[in-house]
Amino acid sequence: MADSARAAKLAQRIKVVVAEALRRTVKDPRVEGLTVTDARVTNDLQHATVYYTVFGDETAQSEAKIGLERAKGVLRAEVGKNITVRLTPTLEFIADEIPENASNLEALLRVAKERDAKLAELSATAEFAGEADPYKKDEEDADEA
Repeated sequence: MADSARAAKLAQRIKVVVAEALRRTVKDPRVEGLTVTDARVTNDLQHATVYYTVFGDETAQSEAKIGLERAKGVLRAEVGKNITVRLTPTLEFIADEIPENASNLEALLRVAKERDAKLAELSATAEFAGEADPYKKDEEDADEA
């Protein structure tokens, strides 16, 4: 059984090999706008999961998934040629959720900024609830001091 450091190195190499193979070897127009974002390999080096993003709408994403499934054999052969392990790992392609997570985070930041602006506006016109000096002393205490 391989250690996790070797699996991480192999995953990085698979990521590079798959990205290069998509750019050079695979001529399918469905995978042209595809970017490989990450790869993970199991510790036994038998299975690799490749994460990708696609620039475009839902139809472009579904077309890219179909294109990747059709090119899976060619990509696995390229991986086998470029890595030095006894068995070439099987490839699984999963659409990365980074763009969706980033858009959700941007929306949350926008809402927080709007709330901060409203709070700053309210605090600019706010007045004290009581007198200006809450520690005001009685006149007798002031004479003693």
